[in-house]
Amino acid sequence: MDFSLKHLAATTLILASLSSITTPAYANITPQQSATILKTFSDASVTDFRQFLGHLAKSELAKTDDLGPAISAFQGNKTLSPEQQNDIHRLLGLYARVKYGNAATETLRELVAIPTFRVDGVAQHENPEFIKIADKLKGLAQAFNLNFRNIDNRVYEISLEGAGDEVVGIHAHADVVPVTPENWVLKDGTRLDPFKVTLVGDRMYGRGTEDDKNGIVVALYAMKIIKEEKLPLARNFKLLVDTTEETSGDAIPYYFEHNPTPNYNLALDGGYPVVIAEKGYGTVMASFTRRAAEGKGAEMTSVTGGLATNQIPSTSIATFVTDKPAELAASLQKAGTDYATHNGGNFDVTAKVVDKDVKLTVTGVSAHSSEPESGVNPVARMLDFINSLDGKIALKHNHITDAARYAADNWGLDYLGGKLGVGFSDAFMGPLTTSLTYVAMDEKAFKLAVNLRVPVGKSPEALKTEIAEKLGAWSKKTHIAATFNYSIAEPMYRNPEGDWVKALLAVASENLGMEHKFGTSAGATSVHELPNGVQFGLARPEVKYTGHTDNEFKTVDQFLLDLQIVTEMLGRIGQLPKL
Repeated sequence: MDFSLKHLAATTLILASLSSITTPAYANITPQQSATILKTFSDASVTDFRQFLGHLAKSELAKTDDLGPAISAFQGNKTLSPEQQNDIHRLLGLYARVKYGNAATETLRELVAIPTFRVDGVAQHENPEFIKIADKLKGLAQAFNLNFRNIDNRVYEISLEGAGDEVVGIHAHADVVPVTPENWVLKDGTRLDPFKVTLVGDRMYGRGTEDDKNGIVVALYAMKIIKEEKLPLARNFKLLVDTTEETSGDAIPYYFEHNPTPNYNLALDGGYPVVIAEKGYGTVMASFTRRAAEGKGAEMTSVTGGLATNQIPSTSIATFVTDKPAELAASLQKAGTDYATHNGGNFDVTAKVVDKDVKLTVTGVSAHSSEPESGVNPVARMLDFINSLDGKIALKHNHITDAARYAADNWGLDYLGGKLGVGFSDAFMGPLTTSLTYVAMDEKAFKLAVNLRVPVGKSPEALKTEIAEKLGAWSKKTHIAATFNYSIAEPMYRNPEGDWVKALLAVASENLGMEHKFGTSAGATSVHELPNGVQFGLARPEVKYTGHTDNEFKTVDQFLLDLQIVTEMLGRIGQLPKL
C-alpha cells in the first residue's frame, strides 16, 4: 500500500470513529439522485472508480447536490466528514452497478445453468454439479484476485483481506430446491427451462435467480471492486457459500468444526432492510405404512406434493385405478368443482382419463413455505378434498386415504395451526405457520410433512409435546396407525445493538426508500445460530418472494440494485472502526 492510501485509510478510520460517538451519519444521495447518476453513465464510459468520480464531479448534479466537495476530498486524499464518507460509499455502489452490472448478470446466468439440487442417494459433496460450481467459483475468485478455499466440497470460502483479526462472514448458498419442469410455464403458454435464465421483460426466470445464486454473485463482484480499487479495510470479509442450506443444513456446521467462526455474520438470503429475528424451523413428518386396499370402488395409488419440506408446489396430482375411468373422472370433476367453489374458489380441480387411469389435479399457487399466505396450497386442498369424498364416491381405503384423513382432521386448509388447536403468535415475529408440503412414497410407506415456522412465545419442546399429544389422541380415536417424527428449532432474536447494524439499516433503507426499522422473517438462514447474525436482503418484504416457486425470477433492476447495495455495504462496514 502506498503512502496516499495509508493516509486515506488513517483519515477515513479516524473520522468514522468520531462519527460513531455522535448521531449516525447518513448519505445525502437519494434514490432519485442515484437514478439520475445511473442514466449519465454506461459500462463503456467508466474505467475505474476515480475516473467515474472525476466525470461525476464535472456534472451539474455534483454542483447542485453538493457532491463536489466529497469527491474532491476523496480524490485529494483529504479529510472526509462522516456524511461525505457515506456519500463516497453510495457512489461506490452506483459505480459497481454501472461498471459490472452486465458482467454480474452474465455470471448469474452461468451459475443458474448448473443444476445444484439434491439427488437422492448421492451425497451433496459428491454430486458432480457441486464440484462443477466449485470450479466455476474458484475461477471467478482467482480472476478477481481473491482467495479461494474449497472445504471438502461442503463450503466454498472466498476471502477479502483487510487489517486486524476481525472477520465478517457473508453467507449465501449454491444449492437450490428441486423443480418440476412441466410446471414452469407462463400464463401465455411460454415454456421455461428452470436451469437457463430466460429474460421476459425485466424478469430473469430461472432456479436460483432469487434463492440464492444472486447472493453469491453480488457479493463476489462487491469484493472484486473493493480489491481492485485498493480501498482500505479495517477488517476481513469471508464469503461462505453453503451447499446444503436447502436440505440437511450440515455443511456450515461442518465448516465451523474445522474453521473459526466469523465475529459478525450477514446472510444475503433473506429480507431487506435488516432482519434481526427468524422463526424456528420445524417439521412434523407423518409416515403411514403401506397396506392393501380395503372396500369397494376406485383405488388411489399415488399423490404428489412438494419435493422439499420448505416448498409449497403449484400442483398436486392423485392417480386412481378403476374399471370405470370415464364415470369416475366425471364424478370427481363435478365434486371437485363444487369443492373449489365452497372453499374460496381460488384454485382449480380437474379430473381426466389418462390411458386407463384417472388423474386428479389440484392447481394452486406455489410459495415458499415460510410465506404460506402468499400461495394457495394444493397439497392441503387435495388431501382435504379426497377425505371429503368418503360416502360420496366409492374409494377403497388404504395408506393414502389414511393420510388424507389425518391431514383433513388435524391441519385442514388452515395454515396457522388452528385446526389442531396449537396456534399462537408474537407481536413482532408474527404467527406460527403450519404448511402441508412434502409428499413421498416408497415400497414401505406414504410420507407427509407439515412444515412449521415457530415464533417466540412457546418453547419448541412445549410445542412438540402439545402437537404429539393431540396427534396421539387422534390416532387412538381413529385407529389409524401412523408414525410421527418431530424436529423444531429455537427461533432467533438479535438485540440490534452496535454501529454495524445501524450502518446496515441505513444502507438498505436509504437505497430502497424503506422505513428505517428492523424486520423479522419466517425464513431460517445459515446465520440462525451464529454470533451477531442478521439477514441483509436480498428480498424486498413488500414484493412476493419467488424462491422455491415455479417460475422463480429476479428482476434485472432489483439484481443490479442488490449489487449496488452490497457493494456500498462492504465498503461502509469495512471501514467502520468498530462494529
